Amino acid sequence: MMAAGQTLRASLIGEHIQKTRLPAALRIMCDEAGIELAFDLIDTALNGAFDFDRKVRELIEAGWTGVTVTHPFKIDAARFAGDGMTGEAANLGAANTLVFDNPLKGLNTDYTGFLGAWRHIMGEESPGRVAMAGAGGVAQAIGPALIELGAPEICLWDVVPEKAQALAQRIGPKAEAISLEDAPQAVGDADGLVNATALGMAEFPGSAIAPDLLGGQQWAFDAVYTPTNTAFLKAAGEAGLKTISGFDLFRHMAVGTFEAYTGIRPDAVKTLAKLAALKPD
Repeated sequence: MMAAGQTLRASLIGEHIQKTRLPAALRIMCDEAGIELAFDLIDTALNGAFDFDRKVRELIEAGWTGVTVTHPFKIDAARFAGDGMTGEAANLGAANTLVFDNPLKGLNTDYTGFLGAWRHIMGEESPGRVAMAGAGGVAQAIGPALIELGAPEICLWDVVPEKAQALAQRIGPKAEAISLEDAPQAVGDADGLVNATALGMAEFPGSAIAPDLLGGQQWAFDAVYTPTNTAFLKAAGEAGLKTISGFDLFRHMAVGTFEAYTGIRPDAVKTLAKLAALKPD
């Protein structure tokens, strides 16, 4: 466990991450614990020659505590961790946190973060039937989390059909990979909708689920959190759906990430309230 006066040295690797709130979130929790924070943003959109494995090895050699990983490197992070994937992350196929212990540990605080956000907003309600756009790194966490919460069926699709098929197989018999052409019908039949693509980010405007398909479902979740109120969530709210934002997941994910790095479990209620002040416009 990290002690007061020590320094948490961490990084975030991903594309288009200049607006991330993670450094600010970790600083709030570090200040509470009396820990110093040294944090680097490694925005790979600014480096066309980026090599994930080489960069992580450099951070390990430099004595950093660990690294957080976002789009599009979460599957790379799980591969890098290998047998070091711990807990539920061992079965997810994606990691968003690497802790440079000996041996190295790979975790997925997106998974636990989504469970926390769901229960905070939806309580004990079951997700029902789910239609999910995207089969990348965040979908690797959200899909199994939905099954854990009691979803009886997940229909998922991706612009790369092989990714959707692989994720459905990993999730199990309650998941089905469908074609892009079949997605509108799945959306219409669903109780809940998930955007697990990058669409909706400031750099990738738009929505993976057309607004005219919304209505009759019960809830919608968007993994994008900058901006918080994406075009998809706006349309979902206007159609009467209860919405869960990527920022809701982010707050719970950040608490789990801090604990993974430091071994310190923050007071969740107090910390989540403080992190709410970081909500993007």
